[in-house]
Amino acid sequence: MIQSQEIESDKRLRIGIAADHGGFMMKEFLLKMLSNSNYEVIDFGNSVLNKDDDYPDFVIPMADAIASGNLDRGIAVCGSGVGACIAANKVDGAKACLITETFSARQGVEDDNMNIICLGGRVITEALAAELVNIFLNAKFSGAARHNRRLAKVAAIESRKSET
Repeated sequence: MIQSQEIESDKRLRIGIAADHGGFMMKEFLLKMLSNSNYEVIDFGNSVLNKDDDYPDFVIPMADAIASGNLDRGIAVCGSGVGACIAANKVDGAKACLITETFSARQGVEDDNMNIICLGGRVITEALAAELVNIFLNAKFSGAARHNRRLAKVAAIESRKSET
């Protein structure tokens, strides 16, 4: 059975953030925004704007840190957000989704226990990114039986994949 991710209000959340060149400027903006909050933010890079870098080099280590329990949540940014989402979801225990609107930023955590939000640095504005990240970080998994049942079905598929 999937356990709910309990995030205590007095606990300082550990947040990972990662981006390639397509999401670099958005990542830098979000880092600055989050530094003024009660989050501990770990930057997985890239630390410089490099047009030849690749999102898996930054997103996968962040997703590994979340899956291992070293981080509470993650933010992955590439040009569209699609590649970062695909890469993050290759890590067992990572539950990443490309988010472009507020309902899914909250519902993805509450119903589906999403732990990585993926954003398109070339697709959405900084203002919308800030709103989506704030909603994502403040949402809590409901732990409702129907959501646990659905997540258990997904976990069963993941375990089939690891048996091969």
